[in-house]
Amino acid sequence: MPPSQFSSLPDALFTADAVREIDRYVIEQEGVDGFELMQRAAYAAFRRLVRQWPDAEPLLVLCGAGNNGGDGYLVAANAVRHGLAVQCIAVAPTATLKGDARKAWQKAVADGVPVTEIDTLDDAQLAERFDAAVIVDAMLGTGVSGAPREPFASLIGRCNVSPAPVLAIDLPSGLNATTGAAEGDVIKASLTVTFIGLKAGLFTGRGSAVTGRVLFEDLDTGEGVEASGQQPVAWRLDWPATMAWLPERVANAHKGRFGHVLVVAGDRGFGGAGLLAAEAASRSGAGLVTLATRPEHVTAALARCPSIMVHGLIHGSELPPLLESASVVVCGPGMGQSAWGQQMLEQVVDSGKPRVLDADALNLLATRVPVLADNHILTPHPGEAARLLDCLVPEVEADRMAATRTLQGIFGGTVLLKGAGTVIASGHETVDIVSGSNPGLATGGMGDVLSGIIGALYGQLGDPRRAAGLGAAVHLAAANLASEDKGFMGLLPADVIDALPRIFRQAEPGSMANQERA
Repeated sequence: MPPSQFSSLPDALFTADAVREIDRYVIEQEGVDGFELMQRAAYAAFRRLVRQWPDAEPLLVLCGAGNNGGDGYLVAANAVRHGLAVQCIAVAPTATLKGDARKAWQKAVADGVPVTEIDTLDDAQLAERFDAAVIVDAMLGTGVSGAPREPFASLIGRCNVSPAPVLAIDLPSGLNATTGAAEGDVIKASLTVTFIGLKAGLFTGRGSAVTGRVLFEDLDTGEGVEASGQQPVAWRLDWPATMAWLPERVANAHKGRFGHVLVVAGDRGFGGAGLLAAEAASRSGAGLVTLATRPEHVTAALARCPSIMVHGLIHGSELPPLLESASVVVCGPGMGQSAWGQQMLEQVVDSGKPRVLDADALNLLATRVPVLADNHILTPHPGEAARLLDCLVPEVEADRMAATRTLQGIFGGTVLLKGAGTVIASGHETVDIVSGSNPGLATGGMGDVLSGIIGALYGQLGDPRRAAGLGAAVHLAAANLASEDKGFMGLLPADVIDALPRIFRQAEPGSMANQERA
């Protein structure tokens, strides 16, 4: 996904319940009529629709019950008033509609919108209506949980095989607005227009894959968000928002100011993992980088990256002298779970040094009594998180924020749960979510690159939470940049490393990106 996909979005992310409370506060305490709010939402969505697809007709609008369905009926009414051809399908029986949703349906009918009940259509008639230029998904809102039932599930399936783009109203039907999980089928939208407060589930888990481009409309309720007292559950991070965290590099800077990263990695057969982490650290501004690995990997490491210092170690007892001079340790990539890896991890933990623990270091941690520390960063993927929590991967993915918080409560420090919509917890009430995803990152070695980036940034910032958030944002930005040339399927970890200087250059004085940000 391109970096611009989430431009101009707020940083605060809320649960579905919190957004509903904000909505209720605006209506009850600020005197905004609920139907007026619905009309604002529908007009905003329609405006975004025609801006994205100027020649979009005929439209197919799928309406459920509740306010989400009401939004859909009013979008259809806007389309008719603007002279567009539109078909509207009532997925929930109109006889069951209540309150503002019923008013919206009545207004749509009065304005000439052709509304057809789903149970009156046979397959041929339904297929005819799906021959649309754009589909508007207004079926299931934030109040729905669990897998979609019929006829919603079948219609979601039809939407996902249709060549027509889908505009999701507030969120794609079937997606949990808070967790980003989906227990069943979920709409894959091209564009999602969401209202009042950003929902956390749009930016992590399945949400990252199904929302398409996300646009936000506050519906003139901005003051109500603060006045309602509802607190964010997470903060959204991306590269443009985090680049200001990088320390300034003054003209008389020297290597001693930017940290010495020691990478402990690479058992037999896995030397590349340590090299990727070490090279990524070098490309991320570390003053010095040392790689401690198996002796047989030394020659290859020096040939690949002569700027790093490489030591071949046979036993963990050889590691302490290297630990003494390091400011941050990255431990785990390709380290294995044999005696060699166990010895290395023991020495790293006993040193008390600030550390980034990844890959096999995490697998070894899962077999030990948890070691609480304030100065470590754990970077598990969902499989490693499941082992650390002694649960199944689907349980982790069912609520990525909760899983990350639980891990942080057990191990302390900062925990970064990798995956689409990376989640970072560090003991605060809120977590951070790095918005965006890139399918090219789904290949071996990408996590090693991330650990090296984070290690280098930890050495420069001295702040584990910021190092983790900035590192994940930089990693994604570099992958996005590299993908412009390499695509997704052919993307390699080395491509991401090669893109890092161009990404960091954007944060330096004189760059166009830096001038635009200023």
